Formats: sequence, C-alpha cells, structure tokens
Amino acid sequence: MTVVITTFDWVPDMARGFVRDLRIRWACEEAGLPYQVETTSVRERTPAHYARQPFGQVPILRDGELSLFESGAMLLYLGEGQDSLLPRDPQARAQTQQWLIAALNSLEPVVMALALARVFDRNAVAEELALPRVHERLRQLEPVLADRDFIAAGQFTIADILMTDVLRNVDSLGELAAHPVLAEYLARMIARPAFQRAHAAQLEHFAEAA
Repeated sequence: MTVVITTFDWVPDMARGFVRDLRIRWACEEAGLPYQVETTSVRERTPAHYARQPFGQVPILRDGELSLFESGAMLLYLGEGQDSLLPRDPQARAQTQQWLIAALNSLEPVVMALALARVFDRNAVAEELALPRVHERLRQLEPVLADRDFIAAGQFTIADILMTDVLRNVDSLGELAAHPVLAEYLARMIARPAFQRAHAAQLEHFAEAA
C-alpha cells in the first residue's frame, strides 16, 4: 500500500522538525512502507479539512477509502501486519499498546502544558506549576528505561516513536539533561536511520514551503 500523509503547507521555523506528521513518516520509514505527502493550508483551514479532521489539526492519514486523524491511531493502524512496528505476540503487543497510550496520556499532556506556558503563553505562573509535573513524570519514567533499550516488547515499536517524539519536545525545552537515562534513550532513537530520513524529509518539505 502507499499511504498519503496530510500535513500543513507551512509552519514557522520553531515548529519545523516537530510537526506530528513526523511520527507517521518515521513509522513508514521503519517498516519500508511507501508514502506520499499532501498539504493543507495552515492559514486558512478549509471546510474540506475540517470534514476530515474536526479539530483542524494535522496529520491525517489516508489509505484508500480510509481516512484517519490522531497520530496514535495512525501508528496503531500502520502497525497491523508490520512486525517491525507492532509485535504479533499477544503480551508484547499489549505492552506496546500500553506504552504508546502512556506516552500520549501520561506524559505528553504535562509536556505540552509546559510548552504552552513557557513558549506560547509566556505565563510564568502556569510555567511554575507545569515544570515540577514534567520532572515528576520523567523521574517516574527513568527507572523503566534504566535496564532496557526500548520502551516495550524488547524491540523497537510504535511505542518508541511516540515516546521519543514526546521526549524530543522535553529536550527542546531544555529539561531532559537532568534525566540522563532518558537522554541516552532519546539519543539512541533519533540515531536510527529511519528517524533521520523522516526528519530530513520534513525539514525539506517546510524549507521548500518557505
């Protein structure tokens, strides 16, 4: 199959390399799945875009007649039948799903709260509340990765894609250095050739749109 990934036609410099279509590009690169990229306007969200994504966000994944939004749902979909993304063993599969959801539900919201307070809203009070919550979650996560190379199932999975991308945001905020186990995990993950290809492709896409 050749899937189609919809992303924005342009984003500011600070967002380049961090738009969430990267997660889907990376999964495709890991599994050797061909994909195409199409764009939607970031400045003028059209009714057609809202019909596919009611919150006006990206990415969107299209595979034939199927259209999906939410990066976690897309990764689970792409993982079906791809042992390099989602193991077939029931226990390993459940662990992968568990950690994918943990990255989305337990870690990403507190990280985004800090990003919104510090970068977008410039709200010192909100930042003061958000920062300790981020470090609490990171301290809770660090022992899990202290004695394993991957977050689940003893192999690279879609859970690593989600966890890595969330930790990249922590690192961009300058808050990961205090957690060396997580910093080392992040370094291993972003050194993967598939990540490097996906990241370079996204940067190229937005550079061409500038």
